Amino acid sequence: MENSENKKIDYFLPASIIIAAVLISGAWVYSAGLKNLPSKEVIGEKQQKAQILDAVDNVSEINNEDHIRGNPNALIKIIEFSDMECPFCKNFHQTMIKIISEYGSSGKVAWIYRHFPLEQLHSKAKTSAVASECAAELGGNNAFWNFLDKYFEITPSNDKFNLSELPKVAQNIGLNVQQFENCLNSGKYDEKIESQIQEAMDSGARGTPYSILIDKNNKKQKIDGSLPYSELKTLIEEALR
Repeated sequence: MENSENKKIDYFLPASIIIAAVLISGAWVYSAGLKNLPSKEVIGEKQQKAQILDAVDNVSEINNEDHIRGNPNALIKIIEFSDMECPFCKNFHQTMIKIISEYGSSGKVAWIYRHFPLEQLHSKAKTSAVASECAAELGGNNAFWNFLDKYFEITPSNDKFNLSELPKVAQNIGLNVQQFENCLNSGKYDEKIESQIQEAMDSGARGTPYSILIDKNNKKQKIDGSLPYSELKTLIEEALR
């Protein structure tokens, strides 16, 4: 019996050693493989960047329905997709006003505004976008920009704007309040806003503000977020060269 037990032990020890070695080597190969594989986040990020680079070409041509600040035939055109309740859009609006004051009168830069209200974050933003379209209907392109300037000046952002103030903004820039309210309640601009939301997403927008710079050779470059004045100026100067 003792000899039999000793034989079992003799066979068991080498087998255990072999199994342990296999397990250790397998674990090392597996962990090394994980280190060499890109994570899902990295893959997703690369795919998203590639999609956005291609997506900028989906932005529609500038047309008669656009709200343009500056010369429509300017060398550089910046199409901005914006949410009127986005605090970063509020900051970028001031940056763009400064850019247009510097480059607009000479015909170097034009600013084209399109709507991208993020309703899941700002439930009031779409109504405000419609209000700006009503201002344009009643007072033309200048009224649109005056309305937008005044709105961004007074809104606290982040859905804190009191929508009952919209007629007051309209009155402040010289519009007929009754006509403005009739337009606001008509729903006539809902389809236009929805169309521009879809265009923004098709063009690579994943947040606001999202802009596309188009140079004199029609080359398009995305501008993500509220770029500081100095950085935007650098991009413009490079595009002009």
